[in-house]
Amino acid sequence: MFGDIITDLGAMIQGGLGLAPGGNINPEGTSMFEPIHGSAPKYKGQNKVNPIATIWAGALLLDQVGEKEASAEIVSSIEKNIVNGKVKTYDMAARTRPRKSGDDIARLVKES
Repeated sequence: MFGDIITDLGAMIQGGLGLAPGGNINPEGTSMFEPIHGSAPKYKGQNKVNPIATIWAGALLLDQVGEKEASAEIVSSIEKNIVNGKVKTYDMAARTRPRKSGDDIARLVKES
């Protein structure tokens, strides 16, 4: 429970739950990766949740399984999306729908 509270606080410091990936690393077996905010089931189908934490968690997974180049490309695309500031979700002080943010990151990955 305290670990969950600490990760939530860390997420808020870094910019919000929508930006924070999480990983439960097991060096001897299966690890688990997810956005800190979890699956946000109450928002299912509403196109409201920032996809960056989920995409970033996928990049952490790729890094863990040895796909470091693919992971780096995804993280770089996330960074470009944030720095460009053209596509932002409500939690980043804008009104863009999250799907557009995810689409922009996918476009940036394809370009890299």
